[in-house]
Amino acid sequence: MKPDDQITENIPLEMRALVLDGVGFEHLAVRKVPVPSPSAHQLLARVEAAGICTSLIKLIEQGPDHKLMYGWDVCRFPAILGDEGVVTVVRVGEALRDQYRLGERYVVQPAVDHPPINHRERYRDSGKGVGKVAVGYTLAGHLAEYILIPEEVLNSGCLLPVPVRQVPFAHAAMSEPLSCVVSAQEHHLHLTQTTPLAAREAMKGLKPGGVTVIVGAGAMGRMHVDLAFGYRPRAIVVADFLEERLGLVRKLFTARAAKAGVALHIVHAASTPVEKLVDELTGHRGADDVVVAVGSKKAIESAQKLVGRGAVLNLFGGLKKGEDIVGIDASAVHYKEINVTGSSGGSPWDIARTLELIAAEEIDAGAHITRIGDLDHAIALLELVKAQQIDGKAVVYPHRRTNSIHSVDSWSGADERAYLQASEV
Repeated sequence: MKPDDQITENIPLEMRALVLDGVGFEHLAVRKVPVPSPSAHQLLARVEAAGICTSLIKLIEQGPDHKLMYGWDVCRFPAILGDEGVVTVVRVGEALRDQYRLGERYVVQPAVDHPPINHRERYRDSGKGVGKVAVGYTLAGHLAEYILIPEEVLNSGCLLPVPVRQVPFAHAAMSEPLSCVVSAQEHHLHLTQTTPLAAREAMKGLKPGGVTVIVGAGAMGRMHVDLAFGYRPRAIVVADFLEERLGLVRKLFTARAAKAGVALHIVHAASTPVEKLVDELTGHRGADDVVVAVGSKKAIESAQKLVGRGAVLNLFGGLKKGEDIVGIDASAVHYKEINVTGSSGGSPWDIARTLELIAAEEIDAGAHITRIGDLDHAIALLELVKAQQIDGKAVVYPHRRTNSIHSVDSWSGADERAYLQASEV
């Protein structure tokens, strides 16, 4: 490991960062800002790679009114965005030198279950009643060359070590969105009895040897497919109305399904009745796990017809406010004894578990990356996300200067190494 002076001497006084100083895309810019200096109980880290998250669109359009901003005035106190990324420690506060070392690599869980410690005066009512803050919102985010790791993150256990250095930066940066899927599938609970007289036991996760249905083959739906293989269902059914999305599922997972001995059924919902296929696969007993990975009221209501007795229906895709009241078949809940569940984001454990799965190559984080760019491309990438012109995840390397956004089918460790070694600007 390099000595302190060798790591810190090259840290500039200024850095590039994606800054929001008002409401709307016209108030978004990549600009030079001072590199923060960590206090005794803080860290400074270099951002190696950062993901472009769809949730940033809502923040940009709402500003201080966003529920995680708590009235923080971005006009007076501009926010550095970015809730997904992987970082390397480059400066350690004096009080933390027995706990952290220069060169250590981490992922930050952006949902920080901790009251604000710093800048409380910038929150509405000085942060009274605020019990949760977020990185990339009121805490500085990853879409910058460096990031301050404050007390809120450290005290809440939201700084998670990357288990092996061989994990590519971009793959580690993907751990946050993938952790949302890990969390969602952990919410599946099946009650089992070995004999009719045995006590019921709860089994967590998708049912091994069962039939899993994933409604929606977008980016998050494909992540659900990726994670589902680990539970070893006998069949996975993926349904969508868009053939191009189904084509990606076919390309990414057909060979893997064959190797794992899982029957993968890819269904164009407009031409093939999903309910009929599930009936054929289960002898009319219904699926064991159904994940609705699309924000659609119709999809949620239709998915209820697919569940079998004791099954789990997961409402993963969020609905817009005002459109979030759906009809639930109470008879199915009652007589089939199904569980209806959902989740919003993950916990630090989910990030840690995701990093373990990535390191063990049990999931392929690179399969979900379709755009690569420079920090200067962050706004263009967000505009593409808003226009729904990116089907997959975009990752930027803040310290790499490049001429253009790269479209890729997937992104491996070898791809990353070649990209970082090349020079275009």
